[in-house]
Amino acid sequence: MATITFAKVDFEAFGIPTFSERMQAIKERVRPKLAAFGGQLQPALNELVRTEVYPHVAKHARRTVHPPPETWVAFGPSARGYKKYGHFALVVSRGGLHTRIVVKDEGENRSHMATLLMDRASALAKVFAKQELARYDRWDYQDLPALVKPTADFWKSVAETLAKKTGGLDVGFGWPPARAIKLNERQVLEAFDALLPLYEITRA
Repeated sequence: MATITFAKVDFEAFGIPTFSERMQAIKERVRPKLAAFGGQLQPALNELVRTEVYPHVAKHARRTVHPPPETWVAFGPSARGYKKYGHFALVVSRGGLHTRIVVKDEGENRSHMATLLMDRASALAKVFAKQELARYDRWDYQDLPALVKPTADFWKSVAETLAKKTGGLDVGFGWPPARAIKLNERQVLEAFDALLPLYEITRA
């Protein structure tokens, strides 16, 4: 199994205050590592989801003033892009490394996903009974967000947010920098495997 090559300085890039300097650090240090590791993970993720997913490294092309507080490689079902679909995301921020399932507000079929989440809230609570998860849609991008037991009420609240006009979904968990730099490919895949039931709902 490959070791992730992130270093402490990669996470510190998100503390750089100026736009141009932070973007330069992301482009030179973080983005190449995400691209390389995304390519390594793709075959195993394909096997995990039993279909093909495609890695897409965030470019932040629309940003011109405010520097991004995080960046990522997303794994979605289309080679042409990921923003319209529910996707896996491996995210780097000042707070650490994160494995998440994400649906952006431009995602297709969000109302259908929200209905499924609401209908399956109790079942999901049982599936994730031994797991703790965090909601990243309420996160300040600093330390890791608080982990909670994903009860039926947790999933219903996630569904309600997803159903809003500009709503989305962003759920997962992560590791602080000191732990993240010691992770290997197997541990990241195990994290995505734990989130697979949620990903499958976004693809139903």
